[in-house]
Amino acid sequence: MKTEQLPGETPIKSGPANLQRGAETVGGKLYLTTHRLVFESHAFNLQTGATIIPLQEISGTTPSWTKFLNLIPIAPNSLSVSTTRGEQRFVLFGRMSWKAAIDAQRPTV
Repeated sequence: MKTEQLPGETPIKSGPANLQRGAETVGGKLYLTTHRLVFESHAFNLQTGATIIPLQEISGTTPSWTKFLNLIPIAPNSLSVSTTRGEQRFVLFGRMSWKAAIDAQRPTV
């Protein structure tokens, strides 16, 4: 992970993923730590940079479909992460294991 870790932060899981950013599906890598969910884009995308979601901002995770043009369902291989700032949709392998890992790290209210 290129994003600087916070004090006491430990990596939990990582893997390749795509993040829907408007009309572009951005390729990169997703990291789950004890504090955050971090998506780092590949350098060759139009939209580059990291998307960082603190775990305390995540209100839920839902398996979802990848959609062509954000309209036509193609494959059930996405995970929607609902936050206090909106929703992020990640296309990734093993979406149910990602869901379980994120849900296990989220703080209980």
